[in-house]
Amino acid sequence: MTLADLAAGIAILVGLAGIVVPVLPGSILILIALLAWAAEDGTATAWTVAAVATLFLVIGSVVKYLLPGRQLKQTVPNSTLLIGAIFAIVGFFVVPVVGALVGFPVGVYIAERVRVGAADAWPSTKAALKAVGWSILIEFVAGVLAATTFVIGVGLT
Repeated sequence: MTLADLAAGIAILVGLAGIVVPVLPGSILILIALLAWAAEDGTATAWTVAAVATLFLVIGSVVKYLLPGRQLKQTVPNSTLLIGAIFAIVGFFVVPVVGALVGFPVGVYIAERVRVGAADAWPSTKAALKAVGWSILIEFVAGVLAATTFVIGVGLT
């Protein structure tokens, strides 16, 4: 194992954490680590591994927007999601890291309460949280598949 292998592996782990706790752009960090590793290694095997892992990340990104996104658009309008995102950003700065996780549902609930009333606000909020959860899970699985491909690639190079 080389220093480049270790550095890429650490960057990929940080990217996986960034998917679950949205502080860092997880998939992008994983992709950059894979491409830097392949460029450093320079072998055809490394580039093949990077291409396969990139394919997993691209498929994951497409699926995460298609499946949960479609369900989300049927339940909650974009304006509600925008308010949830604003609350997440404010929450992130008020209570670092976990504030975003609290701010998003609070923002969605408040926006939905204004839009549809108190009785229907919580079901809409739950639907939004479920869609976001599925989106995170899909991206995380794609990241794990890319990371697994990387580990196999390190073994092959």
